[in-house]
Amino acid sequence: MSKNIRLIHPRDQITTIISRIYKRGMTTTSGGNISIIDDEGDIWVTPSAIDKGSLRASDIICVKKDGTIIGKHKPSSEFPFHKAIYEARPDIKSVIHAHPPALVSFSIVRQIPNTNIISQAKHICGPIGYANYRLPGSDDLGEVIADEFKKGYKAIIMENHGTVLGGSNLTDAYERFEALEFCARTILYGSQIGKPAYLTDSQIAEFEDQATGVLPEMEETSFPSDEVEKRLQICKIVQRSCEQGLMIGSYGTVSMRWKNNDFLITPTGINRWDLDIDDVVQIKNGHREAGKIPSRATWIHQEIYNRNPKVNSIIMTQSPYLMAFGVTKSYLNVRTIPESWIFLQDINSVKYGAHFRKNNNSEIVDNCATALIIENDSVIITGDKLLQTFDYLEVAEFSAKSVVLGNSLGEMVPINDDQVKELREKFLS
Repeated sequence: MSKNIRLIHPRDQITTIISRIYKRGMTTTSGGNISIIDDEGDIWVTPSAIDKGSLRASDIICVKKDGTIIGKHKPSSEFPFHKAIYEARPDIKSVIHAHPPALVSFSIVRQIPNTNIISQAKHICGPIGYANYRLPGSDDLGEVIADEFKKGYKAIIMENHGTVLGGSNLTDAYERFEALEFCARTILYGSQIGKPAYLTDSQIAEFEDQATGVLPEMEETSFPSDEVEKRLQICKIVQRSCEQGLMIGSYGTVSMRWKNNDFLITPTGINRWDLDIDDVVQIKNGHREAGKIPSRATWIHQEIYNRNPKVNSIIMTQSPYLMAFGVTKSYLNVRTIPESWIFLQDINSVKYGAHFRKNNNSEIVDNCATALIIENDSVIITGDKLLQTFDYLEVAEFSAKSVVLGNSLGEMVPINDDQVKELREKFLS
């Protein structure tokens, strides 16, 4: 989706995002609905009882300001609460309602996920409201939801129902939706292996304060063919990471070494789903490409490249099963299957704050491991070729998932020392 979302028709915005939600397993064929209110006050909304997996722009309904319905289907049965939200909050221009499994888990035990589980979610999601149960599709439901939005919330847990979120545009609403579901998943998965630990507001504020400062701009930038090729590789891996649930739109940094210690890196402030080659930022001799703001983790990537000449690509992201270990301070033993140990050996963790610029970061950048977890923040994967680094990320996440799921069956029996010795002699000698 183009970053200039105002130039995309609401029908196309809605079909893009509902397809994304469906393919990521965050709604069902019949569940969920999305709407956008345009500058004329007309509301564009998904239709009722039409397959969310194959929705087309021509299926989207327009409910005019005067109540006239334009389209070949009926508007969503939940249209009343969409309309009520727009009437209650003129600053809200888009609404997403869905039944993603993790957030439904919270709604049926009548709890609100604590977004302090990871560093950036509090800022993205804001405080979370709670709407008591009312009959789906009823005016009563619209009233209780609108009442919550009137309190200033942009994200609401709906009792025994799901969630509803608003945004200044559809990208904003989706980032909030995706981040909140990620928090819920991380808490749930973490609870299966330990006790999730949460950041304090002051820790989050400290992260925001230290992550400031921008490199000086280059006076001139060249774009030779090998540089352009790496930009395309970065965009493809970011897109793939988002599609496979290994990255969310509001968080994730990918970089590739270009020449010597110069490199290319993803920007800050750009939704990862929408990343284009023009967004990628060139870093050369400690300067950034003019007119672009690189990731706030650029300094970590620069130090890794400076001190580790064999590292040529880095992925810094949040994936739910790896972060389950990151929020519980649990050790991820990757002696699960031979491939996991061969690729990763050991995955250690560092405390939250070790990634702050002002702190000693030797644990992260000196002799950096293939995979390292930063508690309540992210996982850093390093490698030679970018596709190889992405493979390591997949293997690490699959290993974490196996351990989390296996924990309900019994105690893990890892590959023993003799078996590890055989693997080391055959594959690493």
